[in-house]
Amino acid sequence: MSDVSTALGVRLYPDLVEQGGLASALAATAARNQLDVGRLSVPEGARARYTQAEMACDRGAVHVRLGSDARYFMINLAGDGRVVAHGDACDLLPVAQVADAWRGGAPLEELAARFAFLTVKGN
Repeated sequence: MSDVSTALGVRLYPDLVEQGGLASALAATAARNQLDVGRLSVPEGARARYTQAEMACDRGAVHVRLGSDARYFMINLAGDGRVVAHGDACDLLPVAQVADAWRGGAPLEELAARFAFLTVKGN
């Protein structure tokens, strides 16, 4: 079994195993849908490099991680060194759409209205 298969779990994320991890799958989803998620980075560490992805822009960062007990994608938007919005989605497309809108300057309230799974901190 490959490192990526072991880290991701073939049962929950067979498509991500096939694509080499979360960052690769997220980049492919964005490209297929003509979304700009910026440059993706991955943390060091055997498991983390397959199960996490980060995107930085002038506003802050977008952090994405995989759920471990069920298939879902956890997303955090960070600005000024703190999480300003968070949520979980079952598909990568809305995660890529949030990242694209965040990078494009969409206000937090607009993001929360467009993406029902996203909660703005303090709201």
